[in-house]
Amino acid sequence: MVAIQLTLSVWIDLIYLLAAVAFIIALKGLSSPKHARNGNLLAASAAVVAVGATFFNPEAEFRHHTTNLVLAIVAMVIGTVIAVPVARLVKMTAMPQLVAIFNGVGGGAAALISIVVFLSDARVLPGVVHQKPAVYAISEGMLGLLIGCVSFSGSAIAFAKLQELMTGRPITYPAQQVINGLVGVAIVGLAVATLLTDSVPLMIATAVLSLVLGIIFVLPIGGADVPVLISLLNSFTGLAVAASGFTLNNNLLIIAGTLVGASGILLTRMMSKAMGRSLSNVLFSAFGSVVTAAAGADGTGETRTVKSGTAEDIGVLLAYARKVVIIPGYGLAVAQAQHTARELADLLMERGVEVFYAIHPVAGRMPGHMNVLLAEANVPYDELKEMDEANPEMATADVALVVGANDTVNPAAKNTPGSPIYGMPIINADEAGAVIFLKRSMRPGFAGIDNDLLFDEKTTLLFGDAKDTLAKLVAAVKEA
Repeated sequence: MVAIQLTLSVWIDLIYLLAAVAFIIALKGLSSPKHARNGNLLAASAAVVAVGATFFNPEAEFRHHTTNLVLAIVAMVIGTVIAVPVARLVKMTAMPQLVAIFNGVGGGAAALISIVVFLSDARVLPGVVHQKPAVYAISEGMLGLLIGCVSFSGSAIAFAKLQELMTGRPITYPAQQVINGLVGVAIVGLAVATLLTDSVPLMIATAVLSLVLGIIFVLPIGGADVPVLISLLNSFTGLAVAASGFTLNNNLLIIAGTLVGASGILLTRMMSKAMGRSLSNVLFSAFGSVVTAAAGADGTGETRTVKSGTAEDIGVLLAYARKVVIIPGYGLAVAQAQHTARELADLLMERGVEVFYAIHPVAGRMPGHMNVLLAEANVPYDELKEMDEANPEMATADVALVVGANDTVNPAAKNTPGSPIYGMPIINADEAGAVIFLKRSMRPGFAGIDNDLLFDEKTTLLFGDAKDTLAKLVAAVKEA
C-alpha cells in the first residue's frame, strides 16, 4: 500500500513539475502580444491539470474528510459560475478593476489559508489532531497572512479608485509617512510576538493592522500610477501564494507564487523606469495630488489659445498623408473606440498610407492595457510598436493621431525641468509633421498639468467622444 502511495505521489509531483514548466513558458509567451493569447491558454490549461491532480494526491487533507472534499468542489463550482460570466462580459474599460479584484482575491485566499492553519495548530479548531508547530512553520504562515492582508485591502482600495467609488487622486494627510512607518513597525512587533507565543489574539491583531497598512499604503497613490500599483500588488499576491505553498507543503503553489512574485517585481521596475521615476517616488510622492497649472494658462498668467478643426479637414489630411502614427491612451478605452480606430487604420492603409500604433508602457490603467484593448479589435501585432521602437520613426511621420492620451505625449517631460513629469520617457508626438489631438475637453491628465503639445502651432484639436470623432474621421476619409 505504501509503495502504491509513493508511486502515486511521484506521479503527482511529476505533474506539478510539468505544470511549473508550463507556467514558465507561458510567462515567456506573455512578454509578447503575438504570443500572449497562447501563453495565457497554456498557463490556464496547466493550472487545470495541476488542480485536478491535487484531488488524487494522497497527502491532500480533504481526501481523508469527505465533508472537506464536498466543500472544495462546491467552492470551485461557485467560483466558476461567478468567474466565467464576469470574464466574458467585463468591458475593456473595467479590465483594470477586474485585475485589481483578482489580485485582492488571491491575497485574501492566501491570508485565509494562513489563518486556518494557524487556528488548527493553535488547537482552536475542534476535532483536529495536532502538535505545537515549529517557529519556522509559524513564520511561513505569518508571512502569508501579512502579505495577503496587505494585498487584499490594497487591491480593494485600488478597485474603488478605478471604479470611481472614491477619488482617483492621491489622498494625503499630515504625518502620513510617519503613521505608515509606525503601523509597519507595530505589525513587525506583533508578528514577532506571535512567533514567540503562538497567540491567536496577537495573530488577529497582526491581520487587522496588515489590512490597515494595505489601505493607507494605497490611498496616497494617484490614478497616473495605478498601472505600477497593480503590478506591485500582483507581486504581493504571488509572494503570499508562495508562502501558502510552504504552509501547505505544496510545491506547485511555491513555484507558481514565486514566479508571479518575481515577474511582478520585474514588471514594476520596468514600468517605473518607463515613467522616469523610482519606485519609491511612485509609491510615496502622492503624484498628481495637486493641479499645478490651469488649463489654458502657461503659468505666467497669460492665456494661450488652441487650434481646433473639423472632422472633414482632418480626414483630408489623414487621407493624403504618407505615414500616420496612432497613439492610444485611456480615453480610447473609456470611449470603447478600439474597433473604430482599427477601421480608420485599415481604411488609410487601403489608400496606401503607412499606419502603426505607438504604445507607451504605462498608457491606460494597467500593465499592457493598450495592447489588450487593441488585441480585442484584432489589430495585427506587427502594427503595434512599443515606445522605444516607435520614437525613432516619429520624425518621419506626417501625422501623429493622439487618441485619449495626455501625459504620455507631453513635451514637458523633456523640456520643462521642475515639471512633475520631467524625465519621464514619452512618445515624441511633437516630432511628427502634424499632430491631431482627440480630446473630450481641455482638462489636464492625471499629472494635473497642462500639455504644451496642445498649444503647439502644428497641433489641431478635435473635441468630443473618441468613438464619435473617430467615426466622423472614417466618414471623412471615405469622402476624401
